[in-house]
Amino acid sequence: MEGGTLLKIQESAENYLETILMLGKEKGNVRSIDIATALSFSKPSVSVAMKNLRENGYILMDKDGYIALTEKGHEIAETIYERHTLLSSFLMYLGVSRETATQDACRIEHVISPESFEALKQHVYSHKEMMDFNDVKM
Repeated sequence: MEGGTLLKIQESAENYLETILMLGKEKGNVRSIDIATALSFSKPSVSVAMKNLRENGYILMDKDGYIALTEKGHEIAETIYERHTLLSSFLMYLGVSRETATQDACRIEHVISPESFEALKQHVYSHKEMMDFNDVKM
């Protein structure tokens, strides 16, 4: 994401990539069933999404069905994850409940401009001693 430019992909694709990243950090190996379970989606819906992500170069899938992010998939996933974490933390710092902050962050992370997010990030990091970033659960 050089210069803060986020590739233009659908919000649903961003959610899948972020979920693959989070599950990979948590479990190591990720399969379609893990994604379906995490997102409460049907296995066929996830299979279609994985096919689209693979065809567009965001993921790789081995012969055993294990999924890995490509470089560009990982870049998008990390960007969305960073946005989610920072936005959730900031909203909770402002007094919003964890549940509402997490839900709102899930919506905001996809529509906030790179410029606005960078400004918010700079503000938050300049006051980070007052915030607890380890308290955010996805």
